Amino acid sequence: MIKGGFCTMKYYTISEFSKLVGKSTQTLRNWDKSGYLKPHHKARNGYRYYSEDQLNWVLNIKHESRIIVGYCRVSSNKQKDDLERQRESVKKYLIAQGKPFEIITDIGSGINYNKKGLQNLIKRIEKKEIEKSCSLI
Repeated sequence: MIKGGFCTMKYYTISEFSKLVGKSTQTLRNWDKSGYLKPHHKARNGYRYYSEDQLNWVLNIKHESRIIVGYCRVSSNKQKDDLERQRESVKKYLIAQGKPFEIITDIGSGINYNKKGLQNLIKRIEKKEIEKSCSLI
């Protein structure tokens, strides 16, 4: 995870995950105990959470063509140096992940959907071409 940034990935509670994979919550607890399938993480309250990658593994769904995308944006052309620093930070993080990646950059202020890079990112997420996206905040 990038300090000051975020990566998006879907996580499921044990109840949600059990319904999606067609197994009981007790089976999932047994899998955890036996080491067959450990939850992605457990919350402080002990609740188990499973990742989208784990769901794909259990359901034997392969997404070889999916990549990770880093998204970097600044408000104005005056911040091109900042954009390059963001890009380099995200690039270092993504290289460490050891998976194929791409970086999309935009220049534009405010929250709007007219940015070319953001539109590209949204379309590719909708088509499920992207495993996860990362950004600096």
